[in-house]
Amino acid sequence: MLNFLAYLIGLVSLVIVIPAQIPFFGWANWFALPLIVVGIIVGALSSKDGGRNFCLVVLLIAGVRLTLGGGFF
Repeated sequence: MLNFLAYLIGLVSLVIVIPAQIPFFGWANWFALPLIVVGIIVGALSSKDGGRNFCLVVLLIAGVRLTLGGGFF
């Protein structure tokens, strides 16, 4: 059940992160980061690794975008 919840949190985060890839919308990644961290924690509590790994991939996408945009753009 926790694995499914981690996938769900990761999916909601991905819906926020995808539009944030557009220039000048990079600030939306800052709203997704706390949600992604919650998904990673929930996924770590699960007996399976899929949800946690999905949230880590979403975190990687958001982190790279924030790095390329200088943290804001």
